[in-house]
Amino acid sequence: MVAQIGAGTLPHETFRFYFEQNVQYLHDYVRGIALAIAAAPDREAQATLTRFLAQIVEVEIPANIDFLRRLGGSPDALPPMQPATRRYTAHLLRAAGGGNLAVALAALLPCQWSYGEIGRRLVANIPADPIYADWIGLFAADGYDRLVQASTRLLDASCNDSDRDGCGAAFDASTGHELAFWEMAYTLGASG
Repeated sequence: MVAQIGAGTLPHETFRFYFEQNVQYLHDYVRGIALAIAAAPDREAQATLTRFLAQIVEVEIPANIDFLRRLGGSPDALPPMQPATRRYTAHLLRAAGGGNLAVALAALLPCQWSYGEIGRRLVANIPADPIYADWIGLFAADGYDRLVQASTRLLDASCNDSDRDGCGAAFDASTGHELAFWEMAYTLGASG
């Protein structure tokens, strides 16, 4: 799916379905970030997480709604949340709600980090289709990369030896959910 986005060949119907699910996912992602903020031990951690939250609330959710509309969809008529989306958000909220900042970040970071990686890789050859070009630009921006780096530094600083197993498990689970989300979007829900 990502390769087809980069080539500009992904059917718009598939990308619309992705946004229909992603808008719903992002609302729960916001809740997960808010839970991480509640676990932040100091103002510096709170500031980083607040920037992370603002990126989703002020930039990504409005952009996703705009992309959805450009593709003929409506945020007011979303289909039900797919099982893969529901499993992913349940995992995020469970991990972020445990009161351990490191585990919360380990669960939240694979989404943010992977989109930064995707944006940086695809920006070298922007497709002609403006929807795909604009989506790539959203994640290829320097500001996005700086936010990913700040979040990663916060995770590294927060995860002590006693947290390593929990952080690894949360990160691995989120990575698996991220892959399942992309597969579900690509197959229009057929993969569950």
